[in-house]
Amino acid sequence: MNDPYCDISFSEKVRIFSSDYLKCCIYISKSNTPEHVFTKKLYSKLISTSQVLEDFLDFHGAKNSEDWYLYREVCATVRHLSLGAYCQKHILNRMVFYDIPDTDAFREQGDKTMIFLNDVLRNLAPVIIDEAARLNIAMPVDGFGAEDFPGITTGEMLKYDIDDDAKEVQKRNIVKIASEFLSIAKSFDPMGFYEPYNYEEMTAMVPGKVDEVEIRRFEMLVHNLQSSFDTYVIHGGFRFGDRKLKSLRSYFSVVFHLLQMMGRLLHFYERHLCDAGYKNTYKRVQEKLASLVDPTVLLDRTINYGLYYACHYLHTGKKLAKEILNENIERSTITVGIPVKLGFHSRPSLMVAKIVQHFGGQVELVVGEDRFDASSVLDIQWAGGKIQKENISDVVFDGDTRALDHIEILAGVNYGEDTMGKGVPLPSELSYLR
Repeated sequence: MNDPYCDISFSEKVRIFSSDYLKCCIYISKSNTPEHVFTKKLYSKLISTSQVLEDFLDFHGAKNSEDWYLYREVCATVRHLSLGAYCQKHILNRMVFYDIPDTDAFREQGDKTMIFLNDVLRNLAPVIIDEAARLNIAMPVDGFGAEDFPGITTGEMLKYDIDDDAKEVQKRNIVKIASEFLSIAKSFDPMGFYEPYNYEEMTAMVPGKVDEVEIRRFEMLVHNLQSSFDTYVIHGGFRFGDRKLKSLRSYFSVVFHLLQMMGRLLHFYERHLCDAGYKNTYKRVQEKLASLVDPTVLLDRTINYGLYYACHYLHTGKKLAKEILNENIERSTITVGIPVKLGFHSRPSLMVAKIVQHFGGQVELVVGEDRFDASSVLDIQWAGGKIQKENISDVVFDGDTRALDHIEILAGVNYGEDTMGKGVPLPSELSYLR
């Protein structure tokens, strides 16, 4: 299976593809100061070298080779944990710029996660070196030093001379992004929790309720949100400009990187620690990996740190997102009839509230001098009592134009019911209410 254009043996190529990877492992195993050793540049080198080596080994059938399977698996382990560590390092590096609450506790847990990942990489390094020696892979002659992996931070900042303040034309995009943030936060709410899970609870949760696929789906949603923000709202960084908008970006940025980290750790757990297969070699290697990467701590950092703070910052960011949304929405007023015969009882009240909640902007139901929160079923029903008592036939809705357009459509079909209170088909524009 040699490359027809490069007549080099497997043993020579595996030495070439292992060289920088092993140099990283040797460097890690000889260093005694983790806080200085593990930089984004080192993680980046580990990621790139392990990926190309893993691809090389997979091409040559290492997954089905008893002799090479462990070398292949520790290579994959290094790649996924380095990807997770890179994301976590990014969060810690950017912490000074994040305008979010509860940073002391968040940093403490982040540092704990960083220490765990670094310790695992330290434990893996000598195992990888020994395994390479067993496979007769020649050790690289030269090595890496600390000067090859400097940290990214310095005591200097570049001059701020590009104004990236939001302009009036950006309001439509701001509304869209704030609404999407609220929608993502709402979808994520069922995953929220307030007390740490124990190991038994976490193993019941992963991968049954929380898995790599679901977390990566949310990761992509938040990534798209951040991408839209950076493209259409503010191009620059965190330091200057509209503080509210940049604070909102802090929320979804930190969530994005937490989800990135979680996705890598969940992939490793599900693929390499959960399902060992039926062959003894697979089980033996899985047990070896579990001795190097404690599944209990791995899940604890993934769930009790990653998932907890992703939920926390999506939840706490909702208040700011609503504030920004209501400052930028187009507002208007409509006058519509009340539900014929039965008024604002449960069904029509729920329909109206769902429309308002769907768009996220403020809408009020105006009855005379009184104003009621149209996102609240109870408030609408309270207004319904006043409407019935005063024999009012038309009411005013005031607020987010997007929601008002749909309330007007809903009113056109008597709020989704006939005069006997039975449900009727809704127009396609209101399909999300079904």
